[in-house]
Amino acid sequence: MKVTQVLYGLATFIPGVAPIFGRGGGDTKSARYCYSVWMRHLVTAFENDLWKSPQTIAELGPGDSLGVGLAALVSGVETYRAFDVVEHANVTRNLAVLEELVSLYRSRADIPGEAEFPEVRPNLKSYAFPRHILTDALLAEALVDARLARIRHAVQHQNAPGAMVDYRTRWFDEASIERDSIDLVLSQAVLEHVDQLAGAYRAMGLWLKPGGLLSHEVDFRCHNTAHEWNGHWQYSDRTWRVIRGKRSYLLNREPYSRHLQLLAENGFDLVGGSKDQRTSRLTKADLAPRFRQIAADDLTTSTAHLQAVKRPSGSPAPCAG
Repeated sequence: MKVTQVLYGLATFIPGVAPIFGRGGGDTKSARYCYSVWMRHLVTAFENDLWKSPQTIAELGPGDSLGVGLAALVSGVETYRAFDVVEHANVTRNLAVLEELVSLYRSRADIPGEAEFPEVRPNLKSYAFPRHILTDALLAEALVDARLARIRHAVQHQNAPGAMVDYRTRWFDEASIERDSIDLVLSQAVLEHVDQLAGAYRAMGLWLKPGGLLSHEVDFRCHNTAHEWNGHWQYSDRTWRVIRGKRSYLLNREPYSRHLQLLAENGFDLVGGSKDQRTSRLTKADLAPRFRQIAADDLTTSTAHLQAVKRPSGSPAPCAG
């Protein structure tokens, strides 16, 4: 057991302490990080023959800024919906990130790769600017001054009627999002933090248009809660409740196979993606009882990129095997 994590969890029960542990919102204060993340989802979707120039996208857990969505808007997307649990982003930060993103696109900057962001997945075969996807003709329209002014206005007046940016923290009300209205839902190292994972997949199944795309990078590692990278599966539920404390979120501890199950149950076909495999020094016998039935593959899958398409209404799931 990592004693420091137990102490952190206990500390959150002190009035006023819990919000401190919920302030972090990832690396999205960096425009180059956001540019890299958006480009990786874009390029991998194109490589899997899944890129259909989405007009409306949604992001789960944007974090410290709306930078990933702003990178999408600058590249030609028309509407961005951002869903978070804790409100992190602010207008001043978003405007600064936006201006840097515009400069990156105008210069056709290469995608920041493994040397700059070694922890960001998925890895790409090439980090050159994807001119075959974002052509000069497309960017000539996307980067016109009037359109960029619309994006700036949307950042300053998010959630206004007709705005290009819709940012909300109460997104589990499924009825609040029009059904079959979104072309792409993405997230970057977020779904491992969502407590109601089944509800999230159900909501995405309602929001996406038939043929719409999910693109999620999921990190199954312990996030420094244990000595072994997959040691969070050793903790009993009671111990984990202490480690979690009163934090707004930590980890849901769901393995890779659970995501595959939820995709299938909610009308999605897994059609692309990748997995990072890592040696496990733990065996199933070392795990807490509730995790001893996980697949052998779960125990060695440290991260995964999931790309799935929503089946047309009424289409059956593919037969197993």
